[in-house]
Amino acid sequence: MARVPDLPLPSSVDVSRRMSRQRSRDTDPERAVRRLVHAAGLRYRLHLRVPGLARRTMDFGFPRERLAVFMDGCFWHGCPDHATSPRSNAAWWREKLDRNMARDTETTAHLRALGWTVLRFWEHETPEEAAAVVIAELRRKREREQRSAPPPP
Repeated sequence: MARVPDLPLPSSVDVSRRMSRQRSRDTDPERAVRRLVHAAGLRYRLHLRVPGLARRTMDFGFPRERLAVFMDGCFWHGCPDHATSPRSNAAWWREKLDRNMARDTETTAHLRALGWTVLRFWEHETPEEAAAVVIAELRRKREREQRSAPPPP
């Protein structure tokens, strides 16, 4: 099997093994927030596709209310407080992580242009705080929808 030319060689077997185990979905912070939202009696859809953008998904969302939730990892998404820059293959990693951040910005702008509310949380934020924001925003959207609905005949 041929190697993809733009991928650098791993700096060590241990690093390669550790990076291959990194989850891209259903991370511990994501699951913790989802658990609290579910315990509040709210139901969501997992890994919803972003409309109009191939190969992009929300961590979870509420399609009827157009509410998208993303739990961003500090390393992969460039947290201003906790992001680190690998020393091995530094140029390749910088480009990769910059593309991730640009894709996040593009995805958020695209969803907002379609009328979605986008909530992004860092993995270091407490699940309780993130879940409280999700719950409050969803309830606010539902109350607004009920107020604007025509009265029954």
